[in-house]
Amino acid sequence: MTGGPADDAPTPGSRDPDALLARAGVRGDPDRDQHFLVDDRVLDRLPGYATEIDADTSHVLEIGGGTGALTDRLLAVADRVTVIERDRDLAAFLREEFVAEIEGDRLTVIEGDALDVDLPDFSLSVSNLPYGVSSEIAFRLLPRDCPLVLMFQREFAERMAADPATDEYGRLSVTAGHYADVAVVETVPKEAFSPPPAVESAVVRARPRDPDYDVPDDDFFLDFVTAVFTQRRKTMRNAVRNTAHISGLGDPDAVVDAADEELMGRRAGKVTPAEFAELARLAWEVGEP
Repeated sequence: MTGGPADDAPTPGSRDPDALLARAGVRGDPDRDQHFLVDDRVLDRLPGYATEIDADTSHVLEIGGGTGALTDRLLAVADRVTVIERDRDLAAFLREEFVAEIEGDRLTVIEGDALDVDLPDFSLSVSNLPYGVSSEIAFRLLPRDCPLVLMFQREFAERMAADPATDEYGRLSVTAGHYADVAVVETVPKEAFSPPPAVESAVVRARPRDPDYDVPDDDFFLDFVTAVFTQRRKTMRNAVRNTAHISGLGDPDAVVDAADEELMGRRAGKVTPAEFAELARLAWEVGEP
């Protein structure tokens, strides 16, 4: 019997990232937000950030598969992997490179933009995100209530995980923390990528949780937080009044008058998520959203 592609397939986790680039015949393109992760040590660690918290690896979603270096590592720990890749040539390469895993129903390659395609049900996402749209993709994933291990620009990652009253704390910190406990688990140097990006990167792990506060409506709460942070240098009193057109408040003065005076004298960067939630509940009740 003659062996087919499945017989010659590399063991998952053994593919060399530089060899994958060579076989694909591509080079990264900064103008298209393409920076391929080629550092074996980083690639080997990424799935571990999920397995060390006993994340469910039955179906792992990867966004931005590239030439498959991370896909290969994920196949070593997951029952099934779905990759979303927007580049037509790279999607075709992934189907060729991983034909055995596709034939074995362990890998699905979806060609398309992760902001537009229907996301499958998944138990975990481990992804090196395209930085230009990383925020939008992250906030497609966070409400899905699954663990996430995601690569971002370092500055974005630090803002996502920041504590109140720090320089990095802001809208991103509150909104990400509304869905998950977020931590930066590794910083990644530019040299780990081909070509090197202009900035350092960092890996974020998000573990889904219910917040320790109640809000009247998720969308209203997040819009309210977004609104006041557009005027983070103003006191909360002025920020609430000046951003009613963003938050949707019909009577911002009523909110300011009913709120705690000390809280209204602070700036948004000094307000905790629980205090934002308390203020959002008050705004929902008296501000006529």
